Amino acid sequence: MDFKYEEGRIYYTDDNGKLLAEVTYPAVSSKVAEINHTFVDDSLRGQGIAGQLLKACAEKLRSEGRRAIPSCSYAKGWFEKNKDYSDVNAENAERSK
Repeated sequence: MDFKYEEGRIYYTDDNGKLLAEVTYPAVSSKVAEINHTFVDDSLRGQGIAGQLLKACAEKLRSEGRRAIPSCSYAKGWFEKNKDYSDVNAENAERSK
């Protein structure tokens, strides 16, 4: 799936430009973003699209040396299941202090 990238947002649209999936992660500081919204259109649900979006988001943040605060319920659950991205989860850094 070809996601589109903007500052603080990764998304997918159909050929007509209709939004079908997105994750938003506005910056809260120069090194931390808050993953605050995940959306997948009903037509794509159950296909793992939200997980692909979160993976793309985590990889982008990691490549930029940034961390994430997962505040939406899907993002929280995704980070709990995907421990290989624990270095991106800013909440892990807070717990280890």
